[in-house]
Amino acid sequence: MSENTAPTRDVGGVPLPSAGVWKVDAGHTEVGFIGRHFMLTKVRGRFTSVDATVEVGERPEDSRVTAVIDMKSVDSGDKTRDDHLRSADFFDVEKFPKATFTSTSVTWQGTTGTMTGDLTIKDVTRPVTLNVDYLGYARDPWDNDRAVFSASGKVNREDWGLTWNMALEAGGILVSKEIELSLDLETIRQV
Repeated sequence: MSENTAPTRDVGGVPLPSAGVWKVDAGHTEVGFIGRHFMLTKVRGRFTSVDATVEVGERPEDSRVTAVIDMKSVDSGDKTRDDHLRSADFFDVEKFPKATFTSTSVTWQGTTGTMTGDLTIKDVTRPVTLNVDYLGYARDPWDNDRAVFSASGKVNREDWGLTWNMALEAGGILVSKEIELSLDLETIRQV
């Protein structure tokens, strides 16, 4: 960890979090996804149990992220759908209870960047690229330093063997292959 005790620093005229370890506050973090039902309706879901760490580098492009997602924690607001997502048709949480993400590269300019990393679901690892925004810093009432990030991207769920679907009589498929990822991460600086 950097010897700098300030929670933020100036990088090229932009205030960014200080180098060091920032742990995700699971209670103020959302790892969400959006798929399409009948190729029309957006269906939103999220994982409510995520353990992640952001290691902010001295140079922003040297930053790294690691995350473990409890796949049983999937919540789309519908118990029947959630049970189906947990089944062998999709996540098969009995055999594969966790998914992981490990960043492999970061590009950064100002308060935005791109992060590429390895996402592993059901023991299948594929690269994923996320657009990342640093939203700002706050000190909470308990003197914790917090940095807030958002990230988004798109994946083809079939790349991880999540191929369950149904053909529709009028054409098309029941569940979209393309899934939008939407992440809001509130982190706490570790000292």
